[in-house]
Amino acid sequence: IDLRKRVVNMDGGISTWSESDYSKENIQLCVKKIKDEFGQQFSSSKSILEQHTHTMTIHEPELPDGVVFAETKEDVQKVVKICNEYKCPIIPFGVGSSFEGHVNAPYGGISIDMNNMNKILNVYQEDLLVVVQPGVTREQLNTHLRDTGLFFPIDPGANASIGGMASTRASGTNAVRYGTMKDNIISLEVVMPDGEIIKTASRARKSSAGYDLTRLIVGSEGTLGVITEITLKLYGIPEEIGAGRCTFPTVKDATDAVIMTIQAGIPVARIELLDIAQVKAVNNYSKLNLPESPLLLLEFHGSKSSVQEQSELFNEISKDFGGDNFEWNSNVEERNRLWKARHDVYYAVKACRPEADYIATDVCVPISRLSDCISETIKDLEENDLFGPLVGHVGDGNFHVQLMIDPNKQKEVDVANGFLERLAHRAITMDGTCTGEHGVGQGKKQYLVDELGPAVNFMKLIKEEIDPKGIMNPGKIL
Repeated sequence: IDLRKRVVNMDGGISTWSESDYSKENIQLCVKKIKDEFGQQFSSSKSILEQHTHTMTIHEPELPDGVVFAETKEDVQKVVKICNEYKCPIIPFGVGSSFEGHVNAPYGGISIDMNNMNKILNVYQEDLLVVVQPGVTREQLNTHLRDTGLFFPIDPGANASIGGMASTRASGTNAVRYGTMKDNIISLEVVMPDGEIIKTASRARKSSAGYDLTRLIVGSEGTLGVITEITLKLYGIPEEIGAGRCTFPTVKDATDAVIMTIQAGIPVARIELLDIAQVKAVNNYSKLNLPESPLLLLEFHGSKSSVQEQSELFNEISKDFGGDNFEWNSNVEERNRLWKARHDVYYAVKACRPEADYIATDVCVPISRLSDCISETIKDLEENDLFGPLVGHVGDGNFHVQLMIDPNKQKEVDVANGFLERLAHRAITMDGTCTGEHGVGQGKKQYLVDELGPAVNFMKLIKEEIDPKGIMNPGKIL
C-alpha cells in the first residue's frame, strides 16, 4: 500500500527522509560497541531481527541492525548514549502489536526490547496509583491488582505493553467512561536522546508546575525519548458489571442510538458497534450465534441499582431507533466470552480472507458526526466492492474499517489506496482525526498536514530541539 515517507518542511512543503542522514559505517561501529558492552543481552541473528519489526498489518518489515534486551533503566541509558555518539537510530520495542509500522527500522539501528523490564514497582492503594516498568502488559497488571480491589481500565484489545500504550496514546473499549492513556498517566520517567534520565512529574494528581512534559511524551511514539517507568491511575472494581447486546435494522439506527445514549448522559463503560460483516466474522471465528444484524455491545459499571437503571434507560432509547433482541446479564463467564470475541475481531477478519493482507484504520469524529461518517464510509465500501468489516468504540466517535486486500491484485490495491485517502479526509473534514488511537507511525504521516496545518511545523521544531541528531525512532510521525 502507500507508504510515502514524508515530512513537513518549515515552509509547509513536503520532503522525503534521506538515508544519507544515517551513516551505515557509523551504525556498524555502534552495533559493534553495543555488542561488546552487552554480550548475551545483544543479538543480531536474523530470526531475532525479524521478530523486532512490523508484522501486524500491511507495512513492509524493515529490520534493525541489532537488538538489546534491556533489563534496567541503566541499560537503556547506556544504549542511548552510545547511539547518540554514533548517530545511530533507536527503536523502542514492546510486544509489537502496533498497526502503523512504529517498530520498523527504515534506516536500520538498534531495537531496544523492553520486555524484560516488566516489574510492577509500587502499588499505592490509598492513592489509587501504580508505578510500573514499560514491559508490563495490561493483563499482567490487572492480574497483579486482583486482590487489591483495583484495576487499570485502558483496554486496547491486544495484550499490549504499558510502555507501548503510553507511546501511542492508546485507548480501547473502556475509553468512553475512563478516557485514554493521556487521561490515566500521572508521570513518566524517560531517557532523553542525550542519555539524561528525567521525571516528567510527581505523584500528585494535578500540578501547575511548568510545561506538561508528561503529555508531550505520551503519544510521541518513541520519537522524543525512551520511557522507562510509568505512574498510572487506578480505579475501584465496580460492585456490579452488566453486559448487554442489542441489534438494529441498520448501522445508522445503531449509531443514532449511540449518539442519543451519550447525549442523554448515560454513563456506559463500553459501547461497541459491529456491522453485519463483522458479526458474521465473529460468529464464524469465535463460534458464537449472534444475530446477523448491526449490533451494539454494551457494558455498565456501578452499583446493582445503577447498572439496572442504566440498562433500562438504554433499552428505552434503543427502541426509538428500532433496537431489538436486547439482552442484559451480569454473568461473568458469558460477559468475558462476548468481550473476548470482540477483542478477537482482528483474527476473525483475517480468517475471512487468508490470502489477503490486513489494513487497519482508526478514524475518530465528534459524536454528532458519527452517524454521517460511518454511513458515508459504508457506502464508499459498497460502491468500490471492498471487503472491510466495521467495528468501533463508538461511544467516543472512534471506528475501524478492517480492510483485507490482496496485494497481488493491483486494481484492488489502487482502489484501497483511494478509499484510505477518502476515509482519512472524510474524518478530517468533519473536524475529526485520521487516527483515534493507533497513532501516526509510518502510515498516517501524509494526513498530518491536512489535519493540523501549521501546528506540524511546531511539532518539527520540538523534535529538532529535543532530538537534534534524529536518532529517536526516525521516520515516524515526522
